[in-house]
Parts: sequence; C-alpha cells; structure tokens
Amino acid sequence: MDHEFSFALGHVIIGASILTTWGIMLVITGIAWFTTRRLDMLPDSLQTTVEGIVAAIDEAISAVAPEHGRQIMPFIASLWLFLIIANLVGLIPGLHSPTRDLSVTSALAVLVFLSAHWFGIKTQGLKNYLHHYLTPSPILLPFHIISEFTRTLALAMRLFGNMMSLELAAMLVLLVAGFLAPIPILMLHIIEALVQAYIFGMLALIYLAGAMQSQQLNSQE
Repeated sequence: MDHEFSFALGHVIIGASILTTWGIMLVITGIAWFTTRRLDMLPDSLQTTVEGIVAAIDEAISAVAPEHGRQIMPFIASLWLFLIIANLVGLIPGLHSPTRDLSVTSALAVLVFLSAHWFGIKTQGLKNYLHHYLTPSPILLPFHIISEFTRTLALAMRLFGNMMSLELAAMLVLLVAGFLAPIPILMLHIIEALVQAYIFGMLALIYLAGAMQSQQLNSQE
C-alpha cells in the first residue's frame, strides 16, 4: 500500500493510488471530450493524431478478434490509454504510478476477468459459454476453473511487480549515481511503462477474444 498522501472522507480513507486513478480517468474523459467535440472532414493535426491512435488500436484488436472488434474496442482502448498514462504518471515529481499498487493492478485484473465472461456470455449465450468448461471432457472442469483464477492473479502480479521494480531500480540508481544518469533512467522508465501497458492490454485482448471466439466454434460444432 502507498502512504504518500491520503485524506478522510467521513470514515473512509482515500489513498494516493485511488486519487491518482480518479485523476487519470478525469484526464482521459476530458481529452476524449475535447478531441471529439469538433470533428471535421478536413482534420487538423490534433484530429489526425487522435485518428491515428484509434486506427492503430483498432488494427491491433482486429488482428486478434476480427469478428468482434467493434464490441470490445471501447473497453480495450480505454484500458490501454489508462495503463499508458498510469504507468507514465510516475515521471511527474510528487506522483507515483498507481499501477505500482497491488490493489490497483488486482482491480484491473478482476475487471478483465469479469469482462471476458460478460462478453463471452453476451456473444454466445450462457449455455454455450458454460459448455466449453466441460470440453473436451467434464473431468477438466476443475482445471478450467483454476486456470481462470491463476491467469487473473498472474495478470495482476505481473504489472505490479514490473512497475514496482522499475520505480525501485530508478530510485536506487539515482541514489548511487545522483543526477549523473537522469536521461537513461528517464528513457528506461518510458520504454518499460509503454511495454508493460502493451503487454497487459494485449493479454486482456487475448482473454476476451478467447472467451468470445472459442464459444463460437463450440456453437458451430
């Protein structure tokens, strides 16, 4: 848990990670509103940049789930944008990445877990969706259930561990080398933050696509 700052709301203590997370969500909402309020057939540089980002995300989603891209695009795109900003916000003096907090990464992993089942059931129906837990044999049911929870735990721990170790490594290097190597540390932080955001988002995309497409194959059979 983080103890940098917190405030009391009634009898509830709101910590730094939650405040930073809310701030990031407000920033994303504000950017989305500002960049889409005046769309034009002849886009300016800002609209061109936004359209390029959306097109890149759409292409990545279509490569994994070509038949369900429109359904999961809002969720995956929002998740990717949140993770990129959350991982990079630690570069701002006085702030720390909320993704270095296990409670935040666990919440994100649980959100992916629930979303995969929701999209799977919505696409295939409850009966067809649950049927895959009994294939190819009902004996495998416990293993299917265990795998659902273990991959969710791994998703949370992977992002938490990498972001925590990244900030600790940067702190140790700065303590040892002082300010002799700020640029390499800065570049390492940016690259690693982007990589971790991409990996988490791609794994979430694979889980959602698997929940939707595997059931479609079962229903066709």
